[in-house]
Amino acid sequence: MVKVVKFGGSSLASAEQFKKVGNIIRAEESRRYVVPSAPGKRFSEDTKVTDMLYKCYAEAEEGKNFDKSLKAIKERYNEIIKGLGLKLSLEEQFETIKKQFAAKAGKDYAASRGEYLNGIIMANYLGYEFIDAATVICFDKNGEFESEKTNQVMSERLANTENAVIPGFYGAMPNGQVKTFSRGGSDVTGSIVARALKADVYENWTDVSGFLVADPRIVENPKPIAIITYKELRELSYMGASVLHESAIFPVRKEGIPINIRNTNAPEDKGTMIVETTCSIPECIITGIAGKKGFVAINIDKDMMNSEIGFGRKVLQVFEDNGISFEHMPSGIDTMTVIVHQDEFVEKEQKVLAELHRAVNPDSIELESNLALIAVVGRGMKNSVGNAANVISALSNAKINVKMIDQGSSELNIIVGVRNRYFEAAIRAIYDVFIPQK
Repeated sequence: MVKVVKFGGSSLASAEQFKKVGNIIRAEESRRYVVPSAPGKRFSEDTKVTDMLYKCYAEAEEGKNFDKSLKAIKERYNEIIKGLGLKLSLEEQFETIKKQFAAKAGKDYAASRGEYLNGIIMANYLGYEFIDAATVICFDKNGEFESEKTNQVMSERLANTENAVIPGFYGAMPNGQVKTFSRGGSDVTGSIVARALKADVYENWTDVSGFLVADPRIVENPKPIAIITYKELRELSYMGASVLHESAIFPVRKEGIPINIRNTNAPEDKGTMIVETTCSIPECIITGIAGKKGFVAINIDKDMMNSEIGFGRKVLQVFEDNGISFEHMPSGIDTMTVIVHQDEFVEKEQKVLAELHRAVNPDSIELESNLALIAVVGRGMKNSVGNAANVISALSNAKINVKMIDQGSSELNIIVGVRNRYFEAAIRAIYDVFIPQK
C-alpha cells in the first residue's frame, strides 16, 4: 500500500508540531511520500512564514534593507531545527535567497521558499530523499500548469524512490523560473504526487478532523461528515467551505484515488473520506451546508420573453462583454434573473444596465443587492421528497424571506438566496431541519 501524506502549515508551525507529524508518518510504513506546507501560525497573533516572505520580498523590491525581515524568517526555521535536535544548517539556502531577493527574482519565488525550506528540514528529520518541486512540477511559458507533462516527469522521478519529501505550492516554468499555485496550493501538489504514484490513498492532514456539515462559527458543534463525494465537495468548496483547495480534487479524481482529511492534533480520528462515488447510505439527507454573502440579483422583465429566440444568450453576452461571470440564472415565463458578485458588478452597473436595454429591450429591470447564497448539498436528496419544501419551511418558520430558490437537475444541491443579514440565521434554520438533534 502507498499513501501520499500532505501536512498543512498549522501542522508544521513548530518543532512540537513536527514531532507529531513524525509520529504519524512513522506509525504506518505506507506513508512514504510527504508534501509539506510552509510553517503556519504557532498562536493566533503569530504570522505565517509565507506572509513573512511576502513582506520581506516587498522590502527588497522597494530597494529597502530587508536583512532584519530575512533574519526573522531564518530564526523561525532555526527554532524548528534546534527543537528537533537536527545537525542541519540552512545558511547556504538563505544566502541564495538573499541574492535572489536582491535580484528581484519575483513574488512567486519568494513565496515558494517557505515550503522549500520546510521540505529540507522534513527530509532531514525523516531520513527521506528531498526532491525540489521545481524539478517535477511543470508550468508552461505562460505560467499555466501542465498536468500531463508533470504526471510523466513526476512518475519517472519517483519510480525508483522509496521515500521522498516534495514541497507543496510551487513548480517551475521551462526557463527555470519558479511558479506557484494559488494560496493553499500545497493541497494540489499532494494530489499531483498521489496521481503520479497511483497511490492507494491521499491523506491530507490539517488542524480539523475532516469536514463538518456546517461552519462551526455559525452552527454549534455541527455533525462531522464521514464520507463525501468529489461532486458534493466541489459544490461545498465553491460556496465557501475551505478545508481543502478545490483544485486538489481533479488530479486524484482521474485515478479514482480517495482523499482522507485528517487532524494532526487528533490522529486517532478517522476524518472525512472523499471518494468518486459510494453505495454507503448517508446518515442524513444532506451532506453539508455552505454559503457566501455579497451578491446582487438583476431581475429582467419582458412580456413574451419565453417566445423570443436568443433572449438568454443576448442577456448573458452583455455580462460576458463586461467581464462579469454569473452565479445562477433562475427564470420564469416573462422574467429572468441573473445573480452575480456584487463587488464585480457595482463598478460597471450603469454600463451593464444600458447595454441590457439595448440588447433585449426589456419592460423593466430591477436590482436587488446585499444577497447571500446558501447551498444545501447532498447525494441523499435524490432519493427523498420534499427537500425544497423543507428548506422553504425552515426559513419561513425562522421569519426569513426567500429571495430565490434554484435546484440543480442532478438533485445534488438546492441554492437559496436570502438577505445578507439573515445569512447565519438561515444556515442554522436549515441545519436544524435536516440534521436530527441528539
